[in-house]
Amino acid sequence: MLKLLILFIKLATVNTYTNILPPFLILDPLLQSWLIEDIGRGDRTTQSLLSTKSTFKSAKWIAKAPGVIAGLPVAARIFQLLSNKVEFNYVVSEGAICQPGHIIAEIHGSFDSLLMGERVALNLAMRLSGIATLTHEYVTRIADLPTKFVDTRKTTPGLRILEKYASAVGGAINHRMGLDDTVMIKDNHIVAAGGITSAITQIRASIPYTLNIEVETETLEQVQEALDCAADMIMLDNMSIEMITKAVELIRQQDSKVKIEASGNVNLTTIRQIAETGVDYISSSAPITQSKWLDISMRI
Repeated sequence: MLKLLILFIKLATVNTYTNILPPFLILDPLLQSWLIEDIGRGDRTTQSLLSTKSTFKSAKWIAKAPGVIAGLPVAARIFQLLSNKVEFNYVVSEGAICQPGHIIAEIHGSFDSLLMGERVALNLAMRLSGIATLTHEYVTRIADLPTKFVDTRKTTPGLRILEKYASAVGGAINHRMGLDDTVMIKDNHIVAAGGITSAITQIRASIPYTLNIEVETETLEQVQEALDCAADMIMLDNMSIEMITKAVELIRQQDSKVKIEASGNVNLTTIRQIAETGVDYISSSAPITQSKWLDISMRI
């Protein structure tokens, strides 16, 4: 009974994040392509050491730096694609904060499967954990305020779906996943359309009614124009704290339902001051574009 309870607790903890992880129907082709890239025509080293009979070994993943762990379900899947007999056991939960020396996971399976999957699994886990770690730092700076931290589309081609997952593990809210998620009218769209009013009018006439419209603004005049056109969300881009404060006041006075996002010049030093202006969201690409990999090693 106790074992069942422990298993239930582990699964509940893991599922906290796996419910936002895309299904493996989507992820498997990516993971398989990365395994094929690394393995090529075969693991020359491991296959030369082993006879036709593969021995079973146990391995541990050990954190070598402090940070937030992300990507364990993906790592487990990588090993399982190589062999369905590999057991990947979580020692810490997805999203846990670890210190150097902490054991993260224990893996048991055929020696060749462990070694062939090691580098791809570790690379992804270290990359995703690095993103989750830096995201957590940003989120922590404004944790006591109502403002939410969101990510952007500045991601590595081919890795967006996982990098945004890691961002969510770190505590951020995902902005649009792609261009089809919502309408976001940026500076180049405004120029092409001849103004915010023209852009919104043209777009609103052709999009599904379920899509929201967000407008990127750089001046108070543009904020007012976006309000006049009933934009659902207004982004305050690269504005000073003083201008953000005035823009928030203007928007709240005219339409309390409009969501406000601040972007540009966001870092760990400025994020709290921006949040204190009363914006609903602060977006930044920094946790994805500027994060360092979290060092993790595997020991047989």
